[in-house]
Amino acid sequence: MSFLLNKFLEYIKIDTTSNENNINCPSTDGQFILATIIKKDLKELGLEDIKVNFHSYVTATLKKNTEKDIPTIGFIAHLDTAPSFNGKNINPKIIGEYNGKDIVLNEEKNIVMSPKNFPELKKYLGEDIIVTDGTTLLGADDKAGIVEIITALKYLKEHDEIEHGDIRICFTPDEEIGRGADKFNVQEFNADFAYTVDGGELGELEYENFNGAAIKIKITGKNIHPGTAKNKMLNSLLIAMEINNMLPVNQRPENTENYEGFFLLTEMSGSVEETNMSYIIRDHSKEKFIEKKNLMENIIKFIEKKYEDVIIDLDIKNSYCNMKEKIEPEYYIIDLAKKSMEDVGIVPIIKPIRGGTDGAKLSYMGLPCPNIFTGGHNFHGKYEYIPIQSMEKAVEVIVSIIKNSGGIKHNEHKN
Repeated sequence: MSFLLNKFLEYIKIDTTSNENNINCPSTDGQFILATIIKKDLKELGLEDIKVNFHSYVTATLKKNTEKDIPTIGFIAHLDTAPSFNGKNINPKIIGEYNGKDIVLNEEKNIVMSPKNFPELKKYLGEDIIVTDGTTLLGADDKAGIVEIITALKYLKEHDEIEHGDIRICFTPDEEIGRGADKFNVQEFNADFAYTVDGGELGELEYENFNGAAIKIKITGKNIHPGTAKNKMLNSLLIAMEINNMLPVNQRPENTENYEGFFLLTEMSGSVEETNMSYIIRDHSKEKFIEKKNLMENIIKFIEKKYEDVIIDLDIKNSYCNMKEKIEPEYYIIDLAKKSMEDVGIVPIIKPIRGGTDGAKLSYMGLPCPNIFTGGHNFHGKYEYIPIQSMEKAVEVIVSIIKNSGGIKHNEHKN
């Protein structure tokens, strides 16, 4: 699997951090740089229909090698890494045959990853784990997904005896800032169904995700000299704190799990005169999701009534919806992935995504698209890591899905 490892180490060196403050697509130049490198690699592998469009969407096809009636399957991953942590100058380390003890990521800064805090490390005793140097994220989300897809197609090119239909791939920009599917052309992609390879630990298979929305609040108060401020000043910072304190404490991310939704204050800045707040809200239940948006609206109305002179601008924008209602009618896609995992010795872990993927939007755009694992852990931060053996298993699963797709008649799900 040296190809897999070498490509992963090559791709993570390229800074592809997305930027939500840039309205262009891609939002950063590094994503286009990676896209052009991938295009060259796909050409060397002998794939066809290879394109990198103006917005850095990379698409290609492994053409069918049989006249049998087999569906066209898509595999999708994303180019960008999360802007929540440093993605520049990534300097990974490989911990060979992990012994179950603390891993020193950075001796100088005393940054240690311990199984006391991350007990799932114990699952990988004796395996080879790629970690960070403690100053950056790793980039397995989702460059691991990219190299796993490419490595699987390389294997299929070298094993033409495995019959398959057309295999379509796409690597998207700006997924981490919620835009990965915005310029995705489902009709041109022309797959019957697809999988995003963007999940976490070995065995994850996900077809439920949060309903999500982004909230922006601008509070305009009154800044009066504190010496003469009585009955005049409106401190927008204090009003912002009051708004946040009216939200339920038990619905913060640090207090929720499984199907429980949350409010997350992601940013707040300001002064006495003006304060800006940013939230995301999430819930698997459509009804509870609506309730959360309504609660925020009612809190703002209450504050506006309490402080007559305050001016509050509230903007709520939906980000994505739970793909469950689009996947369940096509549940054979989940059965195919389950069987394919079991065939290579993996116990599927079917659980809801406490987040969102390109697949959620794509499912509502007419391309059913559940999510399968990459093998990574602790995405978006300095404790991110991925076992090489889990990446190898992800490749096996992709190949297994393609092998088993021969048992599905083309467009069977529409009959």
